[in-house]
Amino acid sequence: MLKVILVVVGLILLTIGIVWLIDKFVPKKLKPILNIVLWALIVFLGYLTFMSVYGEIKFNKLKDERYRSVIAKLIDIRDAQLAHRTVNKNFAGNFDDLIRFIDTAKFTITQRRDSTIIDEELTRRFGGVETTRDIVIIDTLDFVSVRDSLFGDDPRYKTMMNLPEGVGPDGAKFKLEAGKLDDSGIAIFEASVSKDVILHDQEKNLVEKEKEVMSVDGVRGPKLKVGSMQEDVTKGNWPKNLITKKE
Repeated sequence: MLKVILVVVGLILLTIGIVWLIDKFVPKKLKPILNIVLWALIVFLGYLTFMSVYGEIKFNKLKDERYRSVIAKLIDIRDAQLAHRTVNKNFAGNFDDLIRFIDTAKFTITQRRDSTIIDEELTRRFGGVETTRDIVIIDTLDFVSVRDSLFGDDPRYKTMMNLPEGVGPDGAKFKLEAGKLDDSGIAIFEASVSKDVILHDQEKNLVEKEKEVMSVDGVRGPKLKVGSMQEDVTKGNWPKNLITKKE
């Protein structure tokens, strides 16, 4: 966009220069008409410059608003997936399984305590001299609903697969994948949505430029995502300034 602005500004300056030359060298009879035409051109080029700047400002504001609402949903998905891994030792590969898990699963509340017991083997080895050893006992105290722990009475998890209202075309959904790393067997997942989908109704050149962002204060790459199918990470690719809910 900077190149466009520089070109337009250059044309404005050139037009102003032409107006000056006309004022100096063109016969008086022709001056009024030419001046009107050239000043109209200056106004038009100024308008194009303003709209170029203002259009990108509006795009950035709308983009950030949509990103924030999408990120809030991705955080919900991430929290649900982490709970799934805590209980089942893996991640859900689709939203139906993830929602069913939230509806039915429970966290186990445990308590660790140290204790001392008689080590019978050492006691026999030492000729009956009572010998003890320390152990850790884990007591199960209670079971707590995953749904109540993560969402309380809020049913929003039932539509976590859908993009927020007003974001993306009708029926747009997040993509959810899960699996294990080949080399280590560590469970991994990724939930994502393309910037093309989030910004589907915006100017294509601005969307293409946004997909190439790699700065630390922007959303890197062509999509918003949490987790990864290539490495053991469960964080998102967004900067902190776009977070509207506690992670």
